[in-house]
Amino acid sequence: MGLFDKLKKKKEPAKQEEPETIGWDAIEQEFLRVYPGQTNPKHYGTLIKWVFGGKDPLDGISIYDGGTYWHFVTFGQTEIYGKETDNAEISGYGYELTFKLKKDVYEDEEAEIRNICGILQSIARITFTKGEVFRPDEYIYTGQTAGIDAYRKSNLTGFITVQDPTVNTIETPNGTVEFLELIGMTDAELKTLSSRESVQKIYRLLGTDVTDYRRASLIPEGDAE
Repeated sequence: MGLFDKLKKKKEPAKQEEPETIGWDAIEQEFLRVYPGQTNPKHYGTLIKWVFGGKDPLDGISIYDGGTYWHFVTFGQTEIYGKETDNAEISGYGYELTFKLKKDVYEDEEAEIRNICGILQSIARITFTKGEVFRPDEYIYTGQTAGIDAYRKSNLTGFITVQDPTVNTIETPNGTVEFLELIGMTDAELKTLSSRESVQKIYRLLGTDVTDYRRASLIPEGDAE
């Protein structure tokens, strides 16, 4: 059960012909500020919405062209339509997920893009079903050894979270929206993490927020504690 199921909702208006998109529009405006002219980015919508029994909690994911990388942003962890909850300060869970994937000569680029969309849906599903809210400077360690790429060949197996440095926190009519970015990490790197300070340190060592499937681990295998 997600936030919008648990919190008391405001009464629905007597008649509403079309859903409002004020939250969605505010997110798009911020990304247009960063990527001028990209009014029609690649987008993957959810066929059956979560509220209608679908398995994917996010209503959609857009991918903007950052030049050397693809910049993903989700729509659905905040109140992307009208205001539903009584908390006027925060929109929904308060953040949307983002991810930057380095462009490369992929075996199947479309498969890689769709794979990231699936990962973002999976992480959002944890929040919607278990109530786990993620914050910057945390790590997501699953213990898996297979890569997070579509063909499971990368050394990257999990993530750290940071506040996306490319886009700003925005104030919308539905409340504040932050952008929480996922960065791919290796198993050895993840095993060294135990606190926000350790996440901040390894992020500084990495020196980038763009996920590169081919990069070498900062921590040699076997050196992790």
